[in-house]
Amino acid sequence: MTGRKKPRRPPKSSATASLGAPAIILINPQLGENIGMSARAMLNNELGDLRLVAPVHGWPNENAIKPSAGAEVVLDAVRVFDTTSEALSGLSHVYATTARDRDMTKRVLSARAAAQEMRDVIASGGTPGVIFGREAWGLNNDDVALADTLVTIPMNPAFSSLNLAQAVLLIGYEWFQSGDATPAIDDRIPKNTRLADKAELVGMFEHLEAELDACGFLRPPEKRPAMVRNIRNMFQRANMTEQEVRTFRGIISGLIRKHER
Repeated sequence: MTGRKKPRRPPKSSATASLGAPAIILINPQLGENIGMSARAMLNNELGDLRLVAPVHGWPNENAIKPSAGAEVVLDAVRVFDTTSEALSGLSHVYATTARDRDMTKRVLSARAAAQEMRDVIASGGTPGVIFGREAWGLNNDDVALADTLVTIPMNPAFSSLNLAQAVLLIGYEWFQSGDATPAIDDRIPKNTRLADKAELVGMFEHLEAELDACGFLRPPEKRPAMVRNIRNMFQRANMTEQEVRTFRGIISGLIRKHER
């Protein structure tokens, strides 16, 4: 009789979570798979403090390992508590994620605004945490009452239901982005070249304009100055490298030679 093969575990990630980041508290999580995927989402965004409140199937849970995709640095550090109040020990400001209106007088922030505020809390010496409810029904009102601020994630109002791990990912993403200095547009220049200087650009402009004059493109004469400015502005916006300038001048020369044959 052949025994069942043990599931292959994903390789452990060498990534580490950053210190001084908010805690993630999952209250009564039902599926080990969701815990594993939440751990993966956390490590994607340099979060490492995962706390579980009375997980339905206990802890540790073998079903969490494979979905974590190697985020065992998070799973290995999991702390389990019997009650929500115990899990919030050491936290100075608690955010509760909810999609429902609550009959409570509490501030409500978007995930993006909450992420920035959490950084302010940490900068002032505090420790924030975010609580998430059980997959089937979210947080109960007693848990929400322990929170300082409610966090909502703007979604399609006709269909705003999120998987637990998706919600953790979105909160984690906003947290990570609030401290990320990566430019919105990647304008890095390859190492083997550089941006063209003005002399190189002007040389290309004059080369092109001379050939456009020769073929009769820059006509009538009274419109030539405006046409030249438009062409130059077009190439200026391209932020050409010196290699691109040389390539374009080669194209001009190639076209000329073809027509001279």
